[in-house]
Amino acid sequence: MKNYIENLNWRYATKQFDANKRISQEELDFLLEAIQLSASSYGLQPYEVIVVDNPEVQEKLKASAWNQSQLTDASHVLVFANMTSVDENYVDAYMKNIADTRNINVEDLSGFKDMIKNTILQLSSEEQSQWAAKQSYIALGNLLSAAANFKIDVCPMEGFDASEFDEILGLKEKNLTAATIATVGFRSAEDQTQFAAKVRKSKEDLFTTV
Repeated sequence: MKNYIENLNWRYATKQFDANKRISQEELDFLLEAIQLSASSYGLQPYEVIVVDNPEVQEKLKASAWNQSQLTDASHVLVFANMTSVDENYVDAYMKNIADTRNINVEDLSGFKDMIKNTILQLSSEEQSQWAAKQSYIALGNLLSAAANFKIDVCPMEGFDASEFDEILGLKEKNLTAATIATVGFRSAEDQTQFAAKVRKSKEDLFTTV
């Protein structure tokens, strides 16, 4: 447990990546599996993660992120794109996945399906999109924790034009929109931010026991 806390203290939102260092395929696969295992409401995972590993695409995304250097200096860019709406077909596919994975009859999940139909499917498209975006942030949190545990640097970012990202990556036609992004790689020795003391609320200010 101590090592985990030490690693969380080690991590920071990396402002300057070493453009000459790339994460290995094994490291990338580990991070993606950590994202895959993230919790989400009902387990629906109403989002996709686009892994950008193309310098030309990264350059285009950089222009739509106010030319922040992380977009091109980082090894990879992960775009967390939430679904803009959730329909019954998506829920049916999820029920089939559960049934196949757990070797049960899909009919046995009718109560669970009805619960989702009476909650998520009753929301407006805008409300569904907002809910789905929140789920993608849970996955982002899992990425940050996992990366820190293996000393891989990440910068979570909201400073970008989502509509332009959607166009560059062809997300709109996939019922997706960019919610947040994370640049992944290794910190530059010149990034002075890494030496700054971590500033957080005190435990007394943050936690209340009732």
